Amino acid sequence: MAPAAQFEAAQPPQDAISALVFAPGASNRLLVSSWDKNVYLYEVADGVEEANLVGTFEHRAPVLDVCFGSSPDEAFTAGLDRQVKRFVVAPTIEEEEVANIFGNRIDLATGEQTVMSKHSAPVRCVVYSADHSLLISASWDSTLHVHNPTDPSQPPLTIPLPGKPHALAASPTKVVVAMTARLVHIYDLPTLAAALASPQQQQPPQPWQQRESSLKFLTRAVACMPNDAGYATSSIEGRVAVEWFEDSAESQARKYAFKCHRQAVPEDEGGGGGDVVYPVNALAFHPVYGTFASGGGDGTVALWDAEAKRRMRQYQKFPESVAALAFSQDGKYLAIGACPGFETGMEDYSGAGKTKVFVRGLGETEAKGKGAK
Repeated sequence: MAPAAQFEAAQPPQDAISALVFAPGASNRLLVSSWDKNVYLYEVADGVEEANLVGTFEHRAPVLDVCFGSSPDEAFTAGLDRQVKRFVVAPTIEEEEVANIFGNRIDLATGEQTVMSKHSAPVRCVVYSADHSLLISASWDSTLHVHNPTDPSQPPLTIPLPGKPHALAASPTKVVVAMTARLVHIYDLPTLAAALASPQQQQPPQPWQQRESSLKFLTRAVACMPNDAGYATSSIEGRVAVEWFEDSAESQARKYAFKCHRQAVPEDEGGGGGDVVYPVNALAFHPVYGTFASGGGDGTVALWDAEAKRRMRQYQKFPESVAALAFSQDGKYLAIGACPGFETGMEDYSGAGKTKVFVRGLGETEAKGKGAK
């Protein structure tokens, strides 16, 4: 595929996109969750600039998050039905039948599905740790559930949270939970795995670190650095913060925040030097280079060099608000979910016909940073 090619996925969701994620390993499978109560499975075809719909997974309520499991054939969802579900995205099919369903919508509701746990309120986020074989869900009932995905019959470990969670992300050894009231808890994954393996333990594990967000307004997204060094958060007030896990004074002195996804108000509209501030809805780190992408309500996507503290590039404006971002595991693709946002209100909201999934093929060094200054 030629560098920097961009194309749309066929048959996009009919309502707002809540999340999208590429499969682990070399697979080009892409899962997209939506408020239209479905999860969509696409196959990005190398060399032909296509992302074909392979199948859909119907749910009883809007789906708020989705992630792959240990393989490209396993996935987990979280949604307004208060359930964390596991399903097989590729049930056993004769090879000659694959060609018949490829590119067509297939309802896999009759395929293998397992309810991993039930929360008492909608489940906002779900993340899988391949390094520790853990599935973690965060619910608006102010709890985390830590699951053993290899044994769905095992009850999850429940961890109470001091606030409602809004974003969740995992690094190789940590999981970061961003909550209301600017609360951020960081948990140690080996500690969670040990606690899950010891059900007789009386007290739930405590956070490895408790922090206050560097951002003054509600956290919209969080993403962890692939090198396990730190994380980035974004807010509804057009800002991104970058922090490091190490708790030393030197390390904490490196953290910083910056303004982004803002548009100057024209002078003829009474701008007077002011900006229209948009929420930063999505963050994603490049798995190879460690740079990261941000997407906002202004319909733009920008690439940032976290170490050098500089913007590398900003892509052309998308037709709607950018709701979700994901890099493929090999770093060759960037998926962008665009749909109408709520920046102008919620009256008569409809994402039908306006929701799009774009896939950008990245040039060899397009996402490569230049290092710290």
